[in-house]
Amino acid sequence: MSRIVAIVGRPNVGKSTLFNRLTGHRDAIEDPTSGVTRDRHYGRVEWNGEWFTLVDTGGYVHGTDDIFEGEIRKQVQFAIEEADLILFLVDIEEGLTPYDEAVADMLRRNRDKAKKYIMVANKVDNHERAAQAAEFYSLGLGDLHTVSAISGAGTGDLLDDVIKNLTEKKDEHYDESLPRIAVVGRPNVGKSSLINTLLGEERQIVTEIAGTTRDAIDMRYTRFGYDLLLVDTAGLRKKAKVHEDVEFYSVMRTVKAIERCEVCLILIDATQGFEQQDMSIFSVAVNNNKGIVVVVNKWDLMDKQTNTVDYYSEMIRTKMEPFRDVPIVFTSVNEKQRLIKVLETAMMVYNNRKKHIPTSKLNEALLPIIEMHPPPAFKGKYIRIKYITQLPVPYPTFAVFCNLPQYIQEQYKRFLENKLREKFDFTGTPVEIFFRKK
Repeated sequence: MSRIVAIVGRPNVGKSTLFNRLTGHRDAIEDPTSGVTRDRHYGRVEWNGEWFTLVDTGGYVHGTDDIFEGEIRKQVQFAIEEADLILFLVDIEEGLTPYDEAVADMLRRNRDKAKKYIMVANKVDNHERAAQAAEFYSLGLGDLHTVSAISGAGTGDLLDDVIKNLTEKKDEHYDESLPRIAVVGRPNVGKSSLINTLLGEERQIVTEIAGTTRDAIDMRYTRFGYDLLLVDTAGLRKKAKVHEDVEFYSVMRTVKAIERCEVCLILIDATQGFEQQDMSIFSVAVNNNKGIVVVVNKWDLMDKQTNTVDYYSEMIRTKMEPFRDVPIVFTSVNEKQRLIKVLETAMMVYNNRKKHIPTSKLNEALLPIIEMHPPPAFKGKYIRIKYITQLPVPYPTFAVFCNLPQYIQEQYKRFLENKLREKFDFTGTPVEIFFRKK
């Protein structure tokens, strides 16, 4: 089940501040200037053992000729169409404005799509302001949460309500026994062509127009001894009379597919390289602990020398740091080069992600290394690691028990992760390590 929550509202109500508060990071730019957030930011939020993907959109502004604000309006509309839950943010300092009414009107028009939304009044840091929030009930959108994104007041109750609404959402059913491989990437890099070639039939529409495919479509693949689900996540099909943001739509679709799959095939165009949008998709996959294979398509169009593959691979891995242990397959869909290698690599990563190492083997392999290279002392205190065990979750996650877990440095965590990968081969899948007190 996908879990995408979008924050919408007019400019300068504190959407980016709330995004940063809920995700625990400062990825979105915070500035009092109206319309600073013109792109989308995606972050993972965890609350009481539950999680969801949070999207920070630009502010919705109606009746303006500013080209950027026109783009912001489109982004908000796409978020409303694609998100599972909408957080409609208003500002208690400025009170109810015509722009708030315009956003509320957009939400009301989408009621026929069974969208859920929560109205949130921001900048409420005292009882007097809480009382002033009553005027927003006139929008007719139901209950209202009052929060202060800067201090965090009220955000706990808001997150409780978000999780409740997402939990009530009907699950999307599919055969969980089959490996689920999502083909993701920027528009027009060859995702549909790859799936058509593997399936041996024209199941997906393929054109030279970026974003031809609108929906994420599942297809059963049973050739060459494989039995798995392939998911094509290309961006969108153009709607009549609507100028749509292909990049935004494709990323929203991609986020949904990544959340529901086990392995992501990140398809890139060899002639364009590993660009920022590829990096964004990679980051979403890593944050969701999915297996990853980078597939470099259109390799037949490249001028190649002796070390071109090595040079290109190192260029990609440098951008992906610190998670470099990702397989890279160079293909040409048009020439049908190394396509079965793509599936072989995807299944290798799938099996690595499912791998469970017995506690005895873990400690036998790693404790001697830890004894030779113990964690650095912190303020004169020595850290002693007792044992390691793998936790019962669907991806490689380990608990390291020691006397002073709070003093373990990030560098030593990376050292242990590298040793785990050397000893047990977790190529293509993120590894999480938690330090706990014995």
